[in-house]
Amino acid sequence: MAGPQFERIAVIGCGLIGSSLVRAVRAYGAAGSISVYDLSPVVRERVATLGIADLVTDDIAKAVEGADLVVFAAPPMAIAEAAALAAPHYRAGAIISDVGSVKGTMAEVLAAGAPDNVFIIPGHPIAGTEQSGPDAGFAELFDGRWVILTPVSDQNEAYAVAVANLSAFWRMLGAQVELMEARHHDMVLAVTSHLPHLIAYNIVGTAADLEEVTQSEVMKFSAGGFRDFTRIAASDPVMWRDVFILNKDAVLEVLGRFTEDLQALSRAIRWGEADKLQELFTRTREIRRGLIALGQEDPTPNFGRNKPKV
Repeated sequence: MAGPQFERIAVIGCGLIGSSLVRAVRAYGAAGSISVYDLSPVVRERVATLGIADLVTDDIAKAVEGADLVVFAAPPMAIAEAAALAAPHYRAGAIISDVGSVKGTMAEVLAAGAPDNVFIIPGHPIAGTEQSGPDAGFAELFDGRWVILTPVSDQNEAYAVAVANLSAFWRMLGAQVELMEARHHDMVLAVTSHLPHLIAYNIVGTAADLEEVTQSEVMKFSAGGFRDFTRIAASDPVMWRDVFILNKDAVLEVLGRFTEDLQALSRAIRWGEADKLQELFTRTREIRRGLIALGQEDPTPNFGRNKPKV
């Protein structure tokens, strides 16, 4: 059995993704020791009670001291302040990464105040549930999922080795790894994740605001489609607030195209253009089948909920 990829890692922020990362690292032996920093005393107390980390601290300097890998798993707009506090305490040669859903400016955020002898490699695991908090995490969250790394453009040999090491780390946790340019990542995620969440938040809000439909009827007669929307709309509101602020350009561009397509669909319904509706529905069904064929569908709606937690 291979040894740990890193001797020590530090996880900054321990919600769903951070706690899943900590659990996965321990389950797969990907690091010798794990330190956790979180701003919330409630979260720190819970992580300590769960016993999933070797060190839980309110001192970010102590958390990152000596760490070979530092992963920021805080809400996106909180990372800048946390990274600035941590930067003077990085050890030489450390890899500095994150798990955020927006990558456009993350390299600059992580590099601010950091010494030249560390490697900034932003990352984003395409994994999650609508749950939040340290109790929501589970070690299998990354199994078969993609992790996108967005290395900086001015790579040298040492940097390339660091990217390879971080890629190997994520693969130890069961993930698949893809390298991508940061701006392209943000456009891809605007289509595949950010816009769907925006639609979900909006449609659930619309249903709740309709005066002629009582809240009890919305709850009682929710069909599968609406239940799926409510699941997505239950995601962490702070994280998604930050995502839409930080990735507004890509989201607005994709939203503009979506609005045009929605208007075309509205016309097809108004004029009874059955052939256009069937063509669209057939094409989108094939996309769904392709997604399942690629293994990017949870096997059950409760994926991970009943699995033993590490």
